Amino acid sequence: MKRLILMRHAKSDWSRGMVDHERPLNKRGQASAAALGDWLRRQDLLPDQALCSTATRTRETLERLGLDIPTRYEERLYHAGPVAMLKCLSEAEGETVLVVGHNPGIGAFAQEVLADPVGHARFADYPTGATLVAEFDISDWSELREGTGIARGFVIPRELLEENAD
Repeated sequence: MKRLILMRHAKSDWSRGMVDHERPLNKRGQASAAALGDWLRRQDLLPDQALCSTATRTRETLERLGLDIPTRYEERLYHAGPVAMLKCLSEAEGETVLVVGHNPGIGAFAQEVLADPVGHARFADYPTGATLVAEFDISDWSELREGTGIARGFVIPRELLEENAD
């Protein structure tokens, strides 16, 4: 059994006029990434490997999760579509792998790998910080096929931040 955690980067800062690849997280994104890390720990969903786009906002999202895990930064995950994501994931070695990427590719990939859609109002648009946890009955990531994953969780940062405010 393999577990995949598909996370879209947290909210980024558009105000600085930087090139897309260099945009950092904004304050809300920073808080969201920390909340996602706390959620992963509470759910006992700690990955043993991360694959992360090289963009500043994905790297910062991963850093603010507060996880100490082996990470491969992958240029090919920068604005990757489902085919590139599948190729990158097929080379993963962990039992539980976290992929931090970008929309629209990560949202499309999340929809393609699941056997059944997630019953969450925001799953289709996969907002910033959206995180899917899915399990696959495979022994190696190279065996991953479309439509075979079972969703075990889906969360968006807004829900986590609202919980913490209560």
